[in-house]
Amino acid sequence: MIEVKIGTRDVERERERERERERERERERERERERERERERERGRGRERESVRARERERERERERERERERRERERERERERERERERESERETRTHIHPFFSRR
Repeated sequence: MIEVKIGTRDVERERERERERERERERERERERERERERERERGRGRERESVRARERERERERERERERERRERERERERERERERERESERETRTHIHPFFSRR
């Protein structure tokens, strides 16, 4: 009779320990799921930060292309101005050579 009661208590204690271990495993699985969600959020933020950096790099490249276009435009304008100056100089020389009498005054 006493053995049965002790056995029952042992069985009951063992069941309680098993339930506690099961609760602990469940808590550990929940912590693991939470860590996984956190890693996923970090990866999401990482992608977000990466896309922000990518957009910033793209804006910088666009600004660089714009500066390059402006520089080329200024260079073409200077070249056109030099060409106009050469034409004016050539005209003056031509007039001088065509009308040497008038240029001697």
